[in-house]
Amino acid sequence: MDAIIWDSIKARIKEHVPAHSYRMWIEPIGLGFCKDDTVELTCANSFSQKRIRDHYGSLIRNEVEQHLGKPLELSFAVAEKAEAFSSVTRTRSAKTVKAAAAEKQMELPQISSRLHSGRMLRRDFTFDRFVVGQNCDLAYSAALSLAARRGGHLKTLFLSSHTGMGKSHLSQAVGHHILNTSPTERIYYVTAEDFTNEMVGALRSGSMDLFKEKYRTQCDVLLMEDVHFLTGKDRTQQELAMTLDYLFEADKKIIFSGSALPADIPKLNDQLRSRLSSGLVSPIEKPDFQTRVRILKTKCREHSMDMPMRVMEYLAGELEDNVRQLESGLIGVAAKHSLLGSSIDLSLAESVVKNIVCHKRQITVEGIKGLVCREFGVSPEEIMSKSRKQNIVRSRQMGMYLSRKYTDQSIQAIGRSFNRYHATAIHSINMVEKALREKTAVARQFEVLCKRIEAGDL
Repeated sequence: MDAIIWDSIKARIKEHVPAHSYRMWIEPIGLGFCKDDTVELTCANSFSQKRIRDHYGSLIRNEVEQHLGKPLELSFAVAEKAEAFSSVTRTRSAKTVKAAAAEKQMELPQISSRLHSGRMLRRDFTFDRFVVGQNCDLAYSAALSLAARRGGHLKTLFLSSHTGMGKSHLSQAVGHHILNTSPTERIYYVTAEDFTNEMVGALRSGSMDLFKEKYRTQCDVLLMEDVHFLTGKDRTQQELAMTLDYLFEADKKIIFSGSALPADIPKLNDQLRSRLSSGLVSPIEKPDFQTRVRILKTKCREHSMDMPMRVMEYLAGELEDNVRQLESGLIGVAAKHSLLGSSIDLSLAESVVKNIVCHKRQITVEGIKGLVCREFGVSPEEIMSKSRKQNIVRSRQMGMYLSRKYTDQSIQAIGRSFNRYHATAIHSINMVEKALREKTAVARQFEVLCKRIEAGDL
């Protein structure tokens, strides 16, 4: 088999895989050698090697065997390692090769994947564990292209989605991929809140020059989450915009993520809004039914869990809000099965789903508005008014946040229901999210209201 035959085999494989998967994984595969009944294919790096072997190995083997008309041994090697091994074997004995390999292993620059700054990456948030569907095809391809340096002019990516849709997974997957291929790259993974707090600390301690130097000249890859947190923070916005200018000029990679598109984040200055929108902006939508089933299959395989298909289909049909909710259902089924010794069947799944899902058909914005008014002691007229009294503002913000959580209404529709503009609704949702993170009294009110909504007490 020569390179021309291998190209024709790849053309046949292309018919069986999605276009983005072919471009990123199959197309770069090279032909190492073919001798007798053994074929070796070369991959760009160890990450690609594992991904291709695990996900496409059987497909490639079948196509090669069909083309050659005989069974064979198929292996995958990293291109650089394969070439180095071939060169060494021509001049050294097997014993010498083993010693050289051991010597080379000792010279590896970095064993741990610890980041230079910010939060640690979750170990399971990698590309090979991300399930791609139509809801996130563009976002996945863009993130992988940027990480693999195949993005051409793509240096900046903004991922937008509601909570639990996978934007954090993709952001951290970029970090993992770059660390695997270039361990010396300086990767900073932070939230917008981390950046703000660090900047405030630098201002108070008089170390602003060190802060600027760190982000402007000592950062190769910036992964920043929850950008919507910057709403109304003028000083932080100015500093971040200038930092991004330095990173853009130095041709660095940047990935942002947030719960709203840059154009929809309220109280954002034009300079920063422009920087956030300068690259590809990719929304991530809810996964469809088939994608949710595939996510459950993947999770079951990762946890060595045997779940009947009808149970997975039931969970996928009922838990449709986001991936995090889907995982919660799977964990609940696994926990009940393990702790109670119950069989994994539909009745077990129904008992778990019952505690997770609220039937949204019975929950309306008006019902939530009435509950919030009773809880905060305000009238429906007051919550719809222009009043800026603290109690009324808090009740209005909580009502919009709960409406977003428990109904399928758009932010625009929720804003209109409370006599507010779209941008004000986003700001209100952000303010409640911040209060929940800080575990203020609002968090306790939120828990009480959630329990009442889930109990049907509207």
